[in-house]
Amino acid sequence: MTARTSDIEQAAGVLRAGGLVAFPTETVYGLGADAEDPAAVARIFQVKERPPSHPLIVHIGGADLLDDWVEDVPATARLLAERFWPGPLTLVLRRGRRVPLEATGGLETVAVRVPDHPVALALLSAFGGGVTAPSANRFGQVSPTTANHVRAELGDAVDFVLDGGPCEVGVESTIVDATGESPSILRPGGVTREDLEAVLGSPLAVHSTSRVRVPGQHPSHYAPRARVVLVEPEKVVAEAELTQEMGHRVGVLLPPSLADAPVKAHAVVTVPGVMAAYARGLYGFLRELDQQGCDLIVASLPVEEGLGLAIANRLRRAAGPRPQA
Repeated sequence: MTARTSDIEQAAGVLRAGGLVAFPTETVYGLGADAEDPAAVARIFQVKERPPSHPLIVHIGGADLLDDWVEDVPATARLLAERFWPGPLTLVLRRGRRVPLEATGGLETVAVRVPDHPVALALLSAFGGGVTAPSANRFGQVSPTTANHVRAELGDAVDFVLDGGPCEVGVESTIVDATGESPSILRPGGVTREDLEAVLGSPLAVHSTSRVRVPGQHPSHYAPRARVVLVEPEKVVAEAELTQEMGHRVGVLLPPSLADAPVKAHAVVTVPGVMAAYARGLYGFLRELDQQGCDLIVASLPVEEGLGLAIANRLRRAAGPRPQA
């Protein structure tokens, strides 16, 4: 933990005063506000340029606090909270009275999690309440995994930035809809489908869209400035060289199986073969290719098992349709 106790106390004071605090979690850096202050929550949407109908996640300090923030907690939700909290799992449940509709996008459901990062937990303890926090970046763009990413993108729009070092997981939490009898995954993330199924003893469906709006389901999300093109792994080199010849400044996320292949491109990043390392570095790779001036990124999807499912989800969203200018 790199943040000092005095920094954490100062950040808690900023939250109490209605300000915004960027803080580290094990997944990505969050842009936090007092979850019970509608005006502070509204500032998050303003700073991120985020549609007000797009719900946020409420971070709490422990599984024992769950009943303070939600209603009607099914046994399966308690089981998952006991097993995976603190950790990169978000549960969608019925909204409790403490949560304003501004934080839920007007929905009667709320997304809740307990982050697994000492700085985040210390902040929640010092603050003494819930902290509403999406990723600390402009809406739809690449999520930040270091404090410098936050400062570079949001600057003075954030009242205080807590530096807790690089994020260990590197992709957002898994979101599970636990409102009904059969849980389902609404966003793959840091807790794998396989681990969830092992605890529940039954298969889990994965939905790209759902009746419940949750973070990360916008058609274009987690996107760098460069356009992302997805192809089969064996076509990455050929696609990169073709588009480079057409005048693009091409960046390549090169599969590990092609690590020794020569590629004629503007910039090349060979991704790790270990999915945990790939997930940890994914957003940094995309930012690096942006910084090198690429206007197009060629990538392939990993095998969609374990954390590969979350990585593939992020790359598909990054390659999604961009809003019209």
